[in-house]
Amino acid sequence: SYLESWRSKVEKIGNLNYPDEAKRRQLYGNLLMHVAIRADGSVERIQVRRSSGHQLLDDAAVRIVRMSAPFAPFPPEIRKEVDVLDITRTWQFLDGNTLFSSR
Repeated sequence: SYLESWRSKVEKIGNLNYPDEAKRRQLYGNLLMHVAIRADGSVERIQVRRSSGHQLLDDAAVRIVRMSAPFAPFPPEIRKEVDVLDITRTWQFLDGNTLFSSR
């Protein structure tokens, strides 16, 4: 449920802050992004692993994750096992100006 809550927050912030220039230029695409979250909910690292082909979208995805931080601290059951949670997901900037995440 932690990952679902994380995904939901990033999508919400992303849809509220969808890049205006991408809307104007009708840019759409998918990118693979890795985010490392510390136990306190802060971001340790963000890395675009596979570009969308549009630097504007890649930069927007990183900016959206930074805007969404900090995230909730890890619950005790996760904190017992990991210090940093690595999340890798495909982010889709879709026609209709929406941001969606999938595994």
